[in-house]
Amino acid sequence: MHSESTGHIHPAIRATNILQEFSLPLIAGVVLGLLAANTNHIWYEMVVEFYPFGENASVFGHALTVHFIINGMFMCLFFGIAAKEITSSTLPGGVLNPLRRAINPLVGTIGGVFGPAGLYLLLAWVIYGGSDDFGAVAKGWAIPTATDIALAWLVARLVFGATHPAVNFLLLLAVADDAIGLGIIAIFYPDPHHPVQPIWLLLVVGGMAAAYVLGRFRIRWWPVYILIGGALSWIGLAKAGVEPALALVPIVPFLPHSDHSAGLFEEEAVLDQFEHQLKLFVDVGLFFFAFVNSGVALSSIGYVTGMVLVSLIIGKAVGVTVFSWAASLVGFPLPNGMRIRHLFISGIIAGLGLTVALFVAGKAFPSGSAFHDPGKMGAVFSIASGGLAYILGRWFNARDQEGIGVIDDPAVDSAHQRSEADS
Repeated sequence: MHSESTGHIHPAIRATNILQEFSLPLIAGVVLGLLAANTNHIWYEMVVEFYPFGENASVFGHALTVHFIINGMFMCLFFGIAAKEITSSTLPGGVLNPLRRAINPLVGTIGGVFGPAGLYLLLAWVIYGGSDDFGAVAKGWAIPTATDIALAWLVARLVFGATHPAVNFLLLLAVADDAIGLGIIAIFYPDPHHPVQPIWLLLVVGGMAAAYVLGRFRIRWWPVYILIGGALSWIGLAKAGVEPALALVPIVPFLPHSDHSAGLFEEEAVLDQFEHQLKLFVDVGLFFFAFVNSGVALSSIGYVTGMVLVSLIIGKAVGVTVFSWAASLVGFPLPNGMRIRHLFISGIIAGLGLTVALFVAGKAFPSGSAFHDPGKMGAVFSIASGGLAYILGRWFNARDQEGIGVIDDPAVDSAHQRSEADS
């Protein structure tokens, strides 16, 4: 995810680095999807629901439309990369290791889930309470809990500067947030057309076992793990009625990783190869994901759009700030150099839901629902939180790592002093 330009780099490589670092394919997909849906909606729907292998082609009851191929198959790789980030973060040297260092942002992550979900449900009750639509609208509670890791990291670097401790804090929060998001998708959003059949989840366990055995035999070619373990997991989830795009999430942690203390691999670990060799493909492929998921008519903007957007920006900011600040009061301080102003701005940046929020919106409000397009529009508009964070960052001098000035908190300073005394 992190790429720095050093020395003389070939123009094509430099262009590719910029393309990935600024998530340009994803953003371009969003823009073109919106343009297509608002200029020729019939053509757009024909493209999204096109059957490239014929109208009778299906896999375990799932019609092979362009939409399903991208959301149910390609997104396996996206969530696999997310699982790699989560796995790496728990290893020695990762942002989740040791655990004590990660307590504060992890608590903040919990606030970043409960805050927006609670605010969304409150708004749903205020606007739709007592109506027949309340139950359907309430199903969208998980949409504003998501954080787009890549966009959040990018905006954090622009707002705070590349070396500010708030960048790693936010990266950890986003990774943990997506880990929770994956669980929410699996548990709360089963496929409505395929009733849950838990017995098929044994195939997922079989896939995990296969990946473990391959690791014990020190197989160093990552496609073997994906083709065997990942395939078993995908079939198991698809047949069980659980979102098959999550197939690689339980498999990726079994890919061999660097462990020099155990003397395993001196060369690049399989886990790292998986990310390095797929990252460009996935980043470019997100153009197609954004295109087929963000194409909603501007006329569809409604109350649900505002509910998702407000919950993402305000709910995230307040939830992350309150929970993380409370953790600092009980002895789990923010990273040195971070203060309440940095924390609050980090919470706003975490409101960049886009990728995962779009995915959840499609699950919470299936195609045909009156709230499908408004919910997705709220996820798209969450890009605004990046601009808001940039403005506040300039206003409150967010690049200052000393924390002298605008909204410093003696309680946070006290927590830092207790932590330093303990260590």
